Amino acid sequence: MCNMFTGIVERTLRIASVSDGTGFVRLNLAAEWTDVKHGDSIAINGVCLTVAEITPPLLGFDVIPETLSKTNLGLLRAGDLVNVERALRAGDRMDGHFVQGHVDGTARLVAQKGDDEKWRLTVQPPMALLKFVTPKGSVCIDGVSLTVASLERDRFDVALIPTTLKLTTLGSRPIGWPFNFEADVLAKTIVSWLERQREDLSPN
Repeated sequence: MCNMFTGIVERTLRIASVSDGTGFVRLNLAAEWTDVKHGDSIAINGVCLTVAEITPPLLGFDVIPETLSKTNLGLLRAGDLVNVERALRAGDRMDGHFVQGHVDGTARLVAQKGDDEKWRLTVQPPMALLKFVTPKGSVCIDGVSLTVASLERDRFDVALIPTTLKLTTLGSRPIGWPFNFEADVLAKTIVSWLERQREDLSPN
């Protein structure tokens, strides 16, 4: 079972290699961490994965077909950069929002604009997931905790500060890139509860 994350990316790391296993794909990250152990939970582009092998300086992760089909991890190749965050520990500061690392789906990048000082992305998730997105609410995009800047019928905008542009891959993704999208767990809980209440009150 995965732990919790904050959506505050620690760094970007390169994919050292990608190989096929029996019923999974092995992703090897070129990591410099010396305090990581087998079984630790690490979010890669917002997807909670478990350390399966440690061969310094590589960390190996096994990704099953279901995860590959619902995320952008299947697009990764050797040399690609990914956003990485280790799981929260007791006593850690909570700077982003609660992120589970359980991606709800992919959200396509449909527009981007900005300069060195600010950047704005327009993202289009599946319509079924838009009910969890609210203006000024939290979302997680490729592992990065962001605030919704504006919301339209089928898409929403997020604004990136220079620090986010520097420490993550968000500003370098091409139009059409399928961001891993995780809606705020609190929003999902509230909406799901309200929908169940409405169903219970509906006449049979």
